[in-house]
Amino acid sequence: MADDHTHVQEFFAARAADWDTRFPDDGPAFATAVAALGLRPGDAVLDAGCGTGRAMPALRAAVGPGGTVLGADLTAAMLQSAVRAGRGSSGPLIQADVALLPLRPGALDAVFAAGLISHLHRPGPDLAELARVVRPGGLLALFHPIGRAALAARHGRQITDRDLRAEPNLGPLLARWGWRLTSYADEDSRFLALAERTG
Repeated sequence: MADDHTHVQEFFAARAADWDTRFPDDGPAFATAVAALGLRPGDAVLDAGCGTGRAMPALRAAVGPGGTVLGADLTAAMLQSAVRAGRGSSGPLIQADVALLPLRPGALDAVFAAGLISHLHRPGPDLAELARVVRPGGLLALFHPIGRAALAARHGRQITDRDLRAEPNLGPLLARWGWRLTSYADEDSRFLALAERTG
């Protein structure tokens, strides 16, 4: 797993400095996805794999000054870019692996995860760790600012039936590891799967 982590860190560290400028038009999509999560004032939410923190201002606006927003990412360079962009003012940014979060069980009302699922090395156990830190009935948003087909085309690939984000694969995966899929959208302009913490 250390080699996997090193690969992810190297990939994102090399791209951290210009990440936001490569995707300058994603802001509204992030805000819309955060709105779909249905956060309430005072809620506690984690931006898991927060990268440069693009979702953090919208998460802060949703939970208000009495809420808690925490950003966690494996790559220090991405967190440094988040700080430079001023997104640390939305909440604490910590370097942490989503497979082992420094949070107590049930501490959160929700998790927002943009682009995260395709970078999980152990998707089931990692989703279970996210479930551990969310209260029963809490929510998970798995988001990407473009859909699966558009993302694959951007990288010169085709989507396959084995893609974890395909609804027939994602629903059972979530169900096995502590979540119930409640909403699924895979459009050119976004991918957004919402799930509720079971138990």
